[in-house]
Amino acid sequence: MDFPVQVTQASSAHSQAHQTSLSRRDLIRAALLSAAASVLGPSFSLAQAIESGLTPAARGEDGAAYLTDPHWKAAFLNDHQNETLIALSDVIIPATDTSGAKAALVNRYLDLLISVQPSEFQQEFLAALKFIDSESQAQLGKEFLELSLEDQTWLLKPWAYTQQSSHWTERNDPHAQPADLAQQHFHRLKTLIAAAYYGSEIGQKELGWDGEFTHGPYEGCEHSDATHS
Repeated sequence: MDFPVQVTQASSAHSQAHQTSLSRRDLIRAALLSAAASVLGPSFSLAQAIESGLTPAARGEDGAAYLTDPHWKAAFLNDHQNETLIALSDVIIPATDTSGAKAALVNRYLDLLISVQPSEFQQEFLAALKFIDSESQAQLGKEFLELSLEDQTWLLKPWAYTQQSSHWTERNDPHAQPADLAQQHFHRLKTLIAAAYYGSEIGQKELGWDGEFTHGPYEGCEHSDATHS
């Protein structure tokens, strides 16, 4: 989707601090999440995610080192929620000839992101994860983590491809949630997973970025100093 990303310039000292603390991947993720804001809803606070002192970037630390720490512990999700998110992201962006969401540590990035969000957004995120499990139980009698990959894909497919509405009645489950609510929960999770993945180094390489940037010559401002206030 096309969504304008608004960038405001703060004080010089503030801007310099962010240039040193926010990595290129942080900025790309921020742009992706800004573009996804219409899906995530008004409760999502990108500014709070970036500015919060709880994040490595805001503390001037290397976020990549935090996410790859062998002793990493979730800041917000419990073990079951974290494992469900890993499984879900692995179905949405699986490893093929390139690494998928699991290898990109999408769950760890999202755990950190959600941990600094307003309570309303946190509850919406947890509700979406819980919905995946509740529908898995209702339609297949197991939690999402316990399903085979084939059944996980079967469960998610009608929410990803809305035209396949007959999928909802295929097993004649009277307790199945309305498709619009299901799609709302699923698309919220899918949007976050995609933004986190394509903002990672693995995701950027999947898009064809080779780590190099080409810059044209910087000519500077052609106006005389007298024209500037």
